[in-house]
Amino acid sequence: MQSVLVLNATYEPLSVVSLKRAVILLLKEKAEIVEAAEAVLRSERLTLPVPLVIRLVYYVRIPRRLSLPLTRRTVMARDRYTCQYCGAQPGKAELTLDHVIPRSQGGETSWENVVTACRACNQRKGNRTPAQAGMKLLHKPRRPRYIALALIGEPVQFEVWGKYLIRD
Repeated sequence: MQSVLVLNATYEPLSVVSLKRAVILLLKEKAEIVEAAEAVLRSERLTLPVPLVIRLVYYVRIPRRLSLPLTRRTVMARDRYTCQYCGAQPGKAELTLDHVIPRSQGGETSWENVVTACRACNQRKGNRTPAQAGMKLLHKPRRPRYIALALIGEPVQFEVWGKYLIRD
């Protein structure tokens, strides 16, 4: 079953819902289509483009006090299942978590110090900092701004979702 990315009225990612739920939100005029596929859904009286991204017409307040747990799944979702050293996307099974500053050198297990790395880059870096290993991070690790990352949880299904999930 196809999934649809739901954005808040301010274009912040909120969640991912089924195609059926997205169509219900559209028919009740609680959401509008932002991005659609070329395919269409047809009924006796209505033709609707298949939505890929919808935006709620009203703002949904998200409690910012919710802290996202630091887990393998959430770190990989934040990094979009991409090695933060070489940019490879070999798949979940071939990805590992790497401490930017190794724990043996005082590095902590925190959002700002853990990144996704492919096995080859993780072994190449070893027990050194990226500077010591002559490697550079693609993105500086930080705590995710949106709880939606935990809800998405899988690699981005559609290229079009990328522009709404881009981090600073």
